[in-house]
Amino acid sequence: MIDFSKILNKQQRRTLLNAILTPFSWLYGAGVWVRNALFGMKVLPQESFDIPVVSVGNITVGGTGKTPHVEYIIEMLCRRYNIGVLSRGYKRKTKGFILASDSLSARDLGDEPFQIFRKYNGLITMAVCENRRKGIHELLRINPDINLILLDDAFQHRYVKPKVNIVLVDFNRPPFNDKLLPLGTLREPLHRLLQSDLVIVTKCPTDIMPVDIRMMKENLDLFPSTELFFSNIRYADPVPVFPVPNPQISSLSWLQPTDTVLCITGIASPKPLVRYLRQFQATVKVMHYDDHHDFSRADFDEIFHVFDQLEGRRKFIITTEKDAVRIVGNAYYPPTMRSCIYYIPIRVGFLDFEDRDFVTTLVKRIDN
Repeated sequence: MIDFSKILNKQQRRTLLNAILTPFSWLYGAGVWVRNALFGMKVLPQESFDIPVVSVGNITVGGTGKTPHVEYIIEMLCRRYNIGVLSRGYKRKTKGFILASDSLSARDLGDEPFQIFRKYNGLITMAVCENRRKGIHELLRINPDINLILLDDAFQHRYVKPKVNIVLVDFNRPPFNDKLLPLGTLREPLHRLLQSDLVIVTKCPTDIMPVDIRMMKENLDLFPSTELFFSNIRYADPVPVFPVPNPQISSLSWLQPTDTVLCITGIASPKPLVRYLRQFQATVKVMHYDDHHDFSRADFDEIFHVFDQLEGRRKFIITTEKDAVRIVGNAYYPPTMRSCIYYIPIRVGFLDFEDRDFVTTLVKRIDN
């Protein structure tokens, strides 16, 4: 096999890779176009429901922040509506319709649905199902009082016709600078944003400049009827993954220069969390795994081998909330190390531009 790294520089390798992947990107785009055309001609059927359905999705592969935005909507609307939440349950070990309950785990529901259920159990009815139409019918059969459905990651699932389509785009990976899979990370062509009702630019810096907002609006080029919002991620204080009587750190500001943090992530975009942790005084070492990674015994052996080699007066493991729900029920995590691992909860905040409120806008769209 030819080792191109020895005969080509980085730019040449990128050019070669683009040339190889471009035909596959064209084929993928043709397939997406045909599928969307069949929905447009009503050859493939879409089903509407008597209650409002809100879809939260994206047009790219990777983390745009769907789960924290679904959680934000639940928190803002759970006192106004009886909410049913339906997810595909990506990478779960089960199939078909599964109603969330206390006896289930992240392996049964998927890490993100399980995280949502743990936080809002009693406030929502949560289920997973690959077939969204079947899932909605089952949810309504089980709980006829549901009067609002939230569909997680369903922009591409067009067999359900939502009343409100919310699409998220990452400020740091704008879709107008991207290409279709596998050449880029776009699951859909950019013009599909024109079929959305609300677009949220996520993961914005807190000091976003007016020129960045103007350029984003111009490049997205949305219909006037599509409303554009900007949000960011806000980190909360660390929480023990396992219940401990006296947590050693209740705030990252307690960390000292003599402390060391091992950051473990299995998410699509770990860089924002790593940047956040490095604002504090401790030394930060990072171990990153694939998105939705199912930690094995070998993984934990590797993690704690690295952890044991770290220097520091105090040593901690910090992970994400999504990883924590996979770790807490993992039989391979050593009980003797439960006191040292924490996760950082994240919350969504909307940036205040043009005196428009996201929740007020969403409620109007739902109720009209």
